[in-house]
Amino acid sequence: MKLAGEGKLLRIFLGELDRFEHKPLYEAIILKAREMGLAGATVLRGIQGFGAGSRVIHTAKILRLSEDLPILIEIVDTEDKIKSFLPIADEMIEKVGCGAMMTIEKAEIIKYTHGK
Repeated sequence: MKLAGEGKLLRIFLGELDRFEHKPLYEAIILKAREMGLAGATVLRGIQGFGAGSRVIHTAKILRLSEDLPILIEIVDTEDKIKSFLPIADEMIEKVGCGAMMTIEKAEIIKYTHGK
C-alpha cells in the first residue's frame, strides 16, 4: 500500500497504568488500529507530564520514580480512516474511565510504503 498527500495525525494522551480488559490501554488501542487496517501507529512513553487534574506530576526522575508515566499514541492515516477509528478509541477510553485526551492534526504524508 502506498499513501501520500494530506492525511491526519491522531494523538491520544493517557497514562501508563490505564488498563482495558486486562492489558494496557495503549496496547489495546494499537491492536484495534492494526485490526482496522490503519496505516501506522506508535506508542511513546513520556518522561514527565500531568493531566487535567494537575494534582501530581508524573516523572521518570530517579529520586521520584513514577509508575504511571504519560503515554502518547500517534496514529497516521487518511481523514476517513482516522474519523472511523475515533468512536472506537473513545469507547475504549470511556470503558476504562481514565483521564485521556485526543487531538487530530493535519499531516502531510511524504512517503508511506510497506516494505518486505
